[in-house]
Amino acid sequence: MCEFKVIKKNDGSQILEDIVILSYTEDNELLFKDIIGMGEILKSALIVGVNTLNQTCVVLEHPLIKDFVGMIEKINSKTISKADIENFEKQLLSLKENII
Repeated sequence: MCEFKVIKKNDGSQILEDIVILSYTEDNELLFKDIIGMGEILKSALIVGVNTLNQTCVVLEHPLIKDFVGMIEKINSKTISKADIENFEKQLLSLKENII
């Protein structure tokens, strides 16, 4: 059985170990569970790499990820609204304004 170490790509730190379940919740939060069923949640993160040879999972955290994943799900299910897109666009514009 593979038990993963979870590495945060943002800074290279190991944030979890002995993880056997990696999945998303219905709220698009990344859920990790260890071999005894204890769970940890990253509220806005993506899995960007999985290596079974060295048993690592690399995640990227950013506040936009959760809403982006939710928007993609709505696009795929054809339930997205103009308001959804406008709300995400506001987040992007705010980010753009804060770029130096």
